[in-house]
Amino acid sequence: MTTDLKLVSAEVCPYAQRTRLALLEKGLDCEMVEIDLRNKPAWFAEVSPYSKVPVLLHGDVRVWESNIINEYLDEAFPAPPLTPSSAAERAAMRIWIAHDDVKFVPATYKVLLARDEPEKQQLYRETILGCLRFMEREALAKRRSGPWWMGDQLTLADLAIYPHMERLAMLREYRGIELPEECGRLREWLAAMQERSAVRATMKDDAYHIAAYAKYADASANGTTAADMRL
Repeated sequence: MTTDLKLVSAEVCPYAQRTRLALLEKGLDCEMVEIDLRNKPAWFAEVSPYSKVPVLLHGDVRVWESNIINEYLDEAFPAPPLTPSSAAERAAMRIWIAHDDVKFVPATYKVLLARDEPEKQQLYRETILGCLRFMEREALAKRRSGPWWMGDQLTLADLAIYPHMERLAMLREYRGIELPEECGRLREWLAAMQERSAVRATMKDDAYHIAAYAKYADASANGTTAADMRL
């Protein structure tokens, strides 16, 4: 579909990947503006209030924060829908997106940044493993049918959670954290996601992600996300 969409993105960023996935799943034409997060252009500060990607420009409309961008896209371009039709399922979708953002993701960054703090590393390791088991038990094990996070319908939950699951290799490499053996449904979901054309168009291999997170692992990362996660 031809649009006047422009996305300010960085392919290394899992949050930008969320929105790139949404655009591909929607079949929307979009001008991609790729930036280097280690050397941000001067104009970026005027576009991104938080100095983060992604930022969506749609005519005179500017939207930032990946989950809000994806909801905007789903409302502005409703076919195919990426949000459940019932209020209860929409609430469940948002609960799992929030779990990823509030519980799982911060722990993955913090366990890396706690390079010389073994007690903190152990705390965050337990948090990560607990989150993964919680996803398995309370989300995927309770689906009635279908391969996706919410069941038969691919939703914004799949697109929000997948990029961080794609990066699990960096946790294994730097902190010895493996996906628990009992998380079989999570493995199946991940494999199903990696068969989607949108995912194949945006995904990177384990070596790419391991290299991308090296500065987090040695605690030398000094970007906006690292600063936020140190708070």
